Amino acid sequence: MKSERWMMMNIGRLTPLFLSSFCITLFFTGFFVYQNPFQSISDQNFLSLLPQIDPECDLFKGHWIPDKRGALYTNSTCSTIPDSKNCIKQGRPDRDFLFWGWKPDGCDLPRFNPKVFLSMVRGKKMSFVGDSVARNHMESLLCLLSMEETPKDIYKDGDDRNRIWYFPNHDFTLSTSWTKFLVAERERRDGNNTGTGLFDLDIGEIDEGWFKGLPNTDIAIVSSAHWFFRPIFIHRGDETLGCIYCNLPNMTQISPEEGFKLVYSAVLKHIDECEKCKDDLVTILRTISPAHFENGTWDTGGACSRRSPFGENQIDVQSNEMKIRKSQIEQLEGITKRDNKAKKFAVLDVTRVMLMRPDGHPNGYWGNKWMKGYNDCVHWCLPGPIDAWSEFLMAIIRQLRR
Repeated sequence: MKSERWMMMNIGRLTPLFLSSFCITLFFTGFFVYQNPFQSISDQNFLSLLPQIDPECDLFKGHWIPDKRGALYTNSTCSTIPDSKNCIKQGRPDRDFLFWGWKPDGCDLPRFNPKVFLSMVRGKKMSFVGDSVARNHMESLLCLLSMEETPKDIYKDGDDRNRIWYFPNHDFTLSTSWTKFLVAERERRDGNNTGTGLFDLDIGEIDEGWFKGLPNTDIAIVSSAHWFFRPIFIHRGDETLGCIYCNLPNMTQISPEEGFKLVYSAVLKHIDECEKCKDDLVTILRTISPAHFENGTWDTGGACSRRSPFGENQIDVQSNEMKIRKSQIEQLEGITKRDNKAKKFAVLDVTRVMLMRPDGHPNGYWGNKWMKGYNDCVHWCLPGPIDAWSEFLMAIIRQLRR
């Protein structure tokens, strides 16, 4: 796990190489729903516990407001928080970051309700597919759901990258499936068989490590971003399309945004054409989660020491993360325009929301004894602002039930 964290925090080093772009004004007008995959669920009464959400409201455009209620769980009540995200256990002295809630501009986002959520996913299998930030989200949801039912830990692989939890009272399975790039990849190695940090991706092939489990999945939350900030050669079979961050002669240079476009277009196509997958498979694409290194990069003293959220006028809507978000969403919109609309696709658009939360990272409070002096400004404290992602997720799933 320490090598994964070391690689993922390269986001701070390469960000300045991005090109500038225009302001994104994409309006989220629904969740791309075409039929109801949850109509067999009978727990209808629980929905009355949640206020109605205007389907025309953009849940992801808004701001953070003070919330005296604080987090729904604590680092004492949730026993599954990993030490690296347990910021309070690791000595973080402030608590203000726990007392903010997300407020959409045109409506209200209902507070997370574990009883309602579990009723909506009864009998389902949900998988978080992606890197360690995807794992971070799953760990947040696990804490929230554990308030209603204590899950059984039924699987952990040797590297502790793939986990499965089961909620027997609701016959609900929650899992994480780890992947760097979503598509097939290979790291180049030197004469001593040591990894070089240079990767080859084949967008013509999917990463079977996670894709082989997709036929047994009802809801897949798909995301991957932070491993892309390094030299990467992108291929389609035997054809080399170009390279990100290479600057090699006679090699097509691919911008990060174009790289995300190529990869996510291929991944969504693989999912849509998965013949063994369930006809009513729901795929939710989670957009890039921003890092907040300031005064340096991850390995040059960069830190995220702020103690309060940014306002709407303090974030850069033309930032590199927003450009990547735009590329991701465009690929999702493209797949929803196809003729075959059996499978469902939706977006969990956290980028702009989390750009406003530089105060939510572990920073130096992540307890890594191998990397003392380095700060984590990529992942999110538990509890913390990442818990809002599950409020968005609950709203999306509820919308899909209609």
